[in-house]
Order: sequence, then C-alpha cells, then structure tokens
Amino acid sequence: MNPPVTVSLTDDIAACLALRRVVFIEEQSVSESEEVDGLDDHALHLLAVQGDTPVGTARLLEKADILKIGRVCVLPQAREQGIGAKLIEQALDVGRVRGMKTALLGSQVHAIAFYERLGFSAHGPEYDDAGILHRDMTCPL
Repeated sequence: MNPPVTVSLTDDIAACLALRRVVFIEEQSVSESEEVDGLDDHALHLLAVQGDTPVGTARLLEKADILKIGRVCVLPQAREQGIGAKLIEQALDVGRVRGMKTALLGSQVHAIAFYERLGFSAHGPEYDDAGILHRDMTCPL
C-alpha cells in the first residue's frame, strides 16, 4: 500500500523543476529551453508528496481573473493513483480562494478526458506545443 499523498503550495521550486525534468524533458523529449521558460519565479507552485517523496507538481499563473494551470506532471511510478486529480482540484481551490473566475490550461490531447472529468471543457483547434498536440480547456471557478 502506498503512503498517503498531500498536495500543497510550495516554495521548493527546485523539487518542482526536478519532477518536470523527468516527465517533460526525459520522458516526453521536450527541449529544456521550452520547459524552463523563465515564468517560474512569477508563479505559484503545487507539490504532491507521497510519504516524503515528491511525485507530482503543477504551476499556476494569474492574469487578471484567469488562473493558468500548467506544467502538470506526475512521475511514471506514481500514476494511476489519483495524484493528477488531486493536483488539479487543489489548483482550482487556490484559484477560487484568490478570486479567479476561470481556470485555463493547455491539455495534451491524450489527457482531454481526464480534465473533462474534473469540470474542464475543450475549446478551439488542436495545436502543437513543444512537439505535442494540445487543446485549450477552461473551467469556471
């Protein structure tokens, strides 16, 4: 049985970047220059921890009353345990507390159904982001 997972805001950007490196750069072959885009110092970061081990993260950017959720990832060995859903639910809660009206994200096409189960709706055409097909999705807060 796996230890419980907690998801909370964090100042440990290094842990978040390390998780993103494993998932986006190493697993999905996103270039480092696209992954590390200079916005992390202006963002809020969520960290999912299982026991004492960081296993997932998400980045939150605010613009007016829109919460942009991005860089959502869970380590391969920690998937299929509901950690991604916990990250998104926590992100939505943070957005509500901070007075945001809408959450926006760019979903990898294969993950659209996952986000739809969490209240998001897809909008617009598919587009290439870092060599991976995405589609924009929104969720009212």
